[in-house]
Amino acid sequence: MSPGILGKKIGMTQVFRPDGQVVPVTLLKAGPCVVVQRKTPATDGYDAVQVGLVEYAKPSRIRKPAAGHLKKAGVEGAKFLRELRLEPGNGDLKMGDRILVDEFKPNDKVDVIGVSKGRGFAGLVKRHHFGGGADTHGSMFHRAAGSIGASSFPSRVFPGMKMAGQMGAGRVTVRNLEVVQVDAEDNVLMVKGAVPGPNGGYVLVRRAKR
Repeated sequence: MSPGILGKKIGMTQVFRPDGQVVPVTLLKAGPCVVVQRKTPATDGYDAVQVGLVEYAKPSRIRKPAAGHLKKAGVEGAKFLRELRLEPGNGDLKMGDRILVDEFKPNDKVDVIGVSKGRGFAGLVKRHHFGGGADTHGSMFHRAAGSIGASSFPSRVFPGMKMAGQMGAGRVTVRNLEVVQVDAEDNVLMVKGAVPGPNGGYVLVRRAKR
């Protein structure tokens, strides 16, 4: 049993359960994947596999060191690689083994990891959902930042202070999504709910940890 699989987000739709309930689902093009490298406690200090998503990629888009790394495993066209820790019960995966979407079944719980959509430079109200000031009664404080620290002490701004800045484009993990359907013929995985990132963005689907 594989600890996870790599894929791409296709988009969202909805399906009907046998009892007529409408379920919003995200379609994921999951796999096929190949084990590019096997890490063991004896050689690396921990047990894990490096997995690559097999897809068409121009040789010029893969750097020479990465191309040589893939050639050792007999893999071509895998530019999206991720590492997955192995737990007891995941099986003995070896270099060159294939990981397919049919290893997941309906009602399985998975965590989906992706990069959220980038929103550019955003202010406090949009980025951190601040309430803002009053709009009436002569207020001159609307969407500006309030106090960010005292003057005499500590005479500095503490790290982590919520301020305006880059919004989105960060790693996001959505936990415990339910697998609704699995299409092994087209390598499509349907999970209940939303998944981070734009359509066409890469995602990592791993078995739920909590």
